[in-house]
Amino acid sequence: MNDFSTPAVPDCIPKRDYGMLSQFSRFAITKSGWKITGEIPEQPKLIIAVAPHTSNWDFFIGIAVMFSLNLRISFLGKASIFRWPVKSLLTAIGGIGVDRSHRHGVVGQIVQAFNENEQFVLGLAPEGTRSKTVEWRTGFLQIAKQANVPVVPVSFDFAKKEVHFHQSVLITGEISEELVEFKQVFTGVCAKNPQAV
Repeated sequence: MNDFSTPAVPDCIPKRDYGMLSQFSRFAITKSGWKITGEIPEQPKLIIAVAPHTSNWDFFIGIAVMFSLNLRISFLGKASIFRWPVKSLLTAIGGIGVDRSHRHGVVGQIVQAFNENEQFVLGLAPEGTRSKTVEWRTGFLQIAKQANVPVVPVSFDFAKKEVHFHQSVLITGEISEELVEFKQVFTGVCAKNPQAV
């Protein structure tokens, strides 16, 4: 446990004490040879964009990182899955049910959540699917621009066994151009299933 090191988590970042889950996650990450590197920006509101996303393992590694750092991160899910008996569990670990038929759309709902909270961190996978995809979804960049919050690229490199927090990006220009530049951050990162990238 003593050789476990992580980026410092600024005081302004929303946190939650996961207790034994945090200790177990740190132990599991260390024993499996993974490491967490980079820098978490001093921002009370931000989007964490994780890539590449090619396997269910991405979710479990992400949860382990969240627990080990005691981060309070929200994630999106269809409103239809937020029902008994899993609603309480999903909500407890940061799940937000979104209604795709909402008149403001998913982007509008999340922008509203950012505007209504003093601290809010949203975690998501820009690719939107574990399957091979050519184009990433741009919703996360639209949210970042409208809510005026930075995006932190986080790469899961299975060759290096490294979860890396890259420098944050503030989205200010054309979404399509920003997306091209954003994707370049993940060049050379080895996914769990490289053939799906």
